[in-house]
Amino acid sequence: MLNRVRSAVAHLVSSGGSPTQRPKSPDLPNATSTPPAAPEMPKSPPARPGSVVGALQKTAETRASFSRPTFLQLSPGGLRRADDHAGRAVQSPPDTGRRLPWSTGYAEVINAGKSRHNEDQACCEVVYVESRRGVSGTSREPTQRQGLCFHYWGLFDGHAGGGAAEMASRLLHRHIREQLKDLVEILQDPLPPPLCLPSTPGTPGFSDPSHLVSPQSCWSPQKEVTHESLVVGAIENAFQLMDEQMARERRGHQVEGGCCALVVVYLLGKMYVANAGDSRAIIIRNGEIIPMSREFTPETERQRLQLLGFLKPELLGSEFTHLEFPRRVQPKELGQRMLYRDQNMTGWAYKKIELEDLRFPLVCGEGKKARVMATIGVTRGLGDHNLKVCSSTLPIKPFLSCFPEVRVYDLTEYEHCPDDVLVLGTDGLWDVTSDCEVAATVDKVLSAHEPNDPSRYTALAQALVLGARGIPRDRGWRLPNNKLGSGDDISVFVIPLGGPGSYS
Repeated sequence: MLNRVRSAVAHLVSSGGSPTQRPKSPDLPNATSTPPAAPEMPKSPPARPGSVVGALQKTAETRASFSRPTFLQLSPGGLRRADDHAGRAVQSPPDTGRRLPWSTGYAEVINAGKSRHNEDQACCEVVYVESRRGVSGTSREPTQRQGLCFHYWGLFDGHAGGGAAEMASRLLHRHIREQLKDLVEILQDPLPPPLCLPSTPGTPGFSDPSHLVSPQSCWSPQKEVTHESLVVGAIENAFQLMDEQMARERRGHQVEGGCCALVVVYLLGKMYVANAGDSRAIIIRNGEIIPMSREFTPETERQRLQLLGFLKPELLGSEFTHLEFPRRVQPKELGQRMLYRDQNMTGWAYKKIELEDLRFPLVCGEGKKARVMATIGVTRGLGDHNLKVCSSTLPIKPFLSCFPEVRVYDLTEYEHCPDDVLVLGTDGLWDVTSDCEVAATVDKVLSAHEPNDPSRYTALAQALVLGARGIPRDRGWRLPNNKLGSGDDISVFVIPLGGPGSYS
């Protein structure tokens, strides 16, 4: 078994770690949740009324071999051009006056042959949230407030097939909407959130409060919970529910593979940026770069992975060790002292090499070639429920987290100009482009357009994609400095943070 793992790793390192292509998932129902009066939203079929279970578990439809975000409005000819690995034409929504919310800019390009199709997916929606009446009310005076509306942007970078990315692009914002239904009145109330939501007589869990002991008599005062943390919790729960749905439906819908997810929710004056994977987001404000996410890779999450391997050694089988060494330990080094580190360490120390240290390390490689169990290069995301170590039955999913890191940016705390933007990009952009280079492109492109020109953000997204893709030459796609351009799928959203009509 150890020899088979070694052979698999050698193949991964030599090939750059590209996963084997798996079947794509069938089409899922359109998940648009846009209210009829939402401004600047492309028309799409409304969601079927009923419970969330019914809405999220419709029968799958037969899907074409390749599909792109509906807001691109691609014709059959445009779809063929979008799927051309040789031409790699940049795709953006048509300039027809029916722009994405906030005049958002978007551009994408297919990979240079890394996978059969573009495995990135994108979603941009305005979602209306109605209160779950009878549940979301509090013990305070009832109100007649309307529901909430949130703006939503999502990038999903698929691997081992595009099924998980497509499913998440259609359904994740529905899960977020369902999680927010309990919070409609609470988020609109300036008072702190209630500790418990009330039950009604006759429902499970109802009890007469007169028979309960006051918590003040035996507990310290309750923790302070903010409205902001409720939204963060709703997003985190939505990611988990999306992952669980993929696990349930992976056979019937053939949802193979997995995907990284980078999502932005604008609600009540704040931007919530949720990231699970190696896509990234940055804000460019008055020339300043503000990171809004970080990459989750085997290197950045080494200690979490090692701790899990230490606590549950059965997940490692007899093939892997949770310890890390600067390189593979050789049998001739048994009994010698070699540098190592475990789940508790950020530095290095020496230990005596024992027989178990000859096992393959749980985390191996560096940079883009770093892998978990010699298989996958990202440690957070959705899906991957069938993923196993090559030539083994060991599952990798226990080491992969579906929970995002959520960062919050309060738009009301700053005066933003039309040149202030939030840039979202899959790893196809960030693999070859630095934050400073993105900021320089933002300044160059936006300064060439009038501040009130809504097409400037699409032009910026296109420039970022073109800059990362490069131009075709004899030895592949090259950047102006003759370095290799990105051979990966590239998807970019540019969200303006200031200017007329950007937000209310």
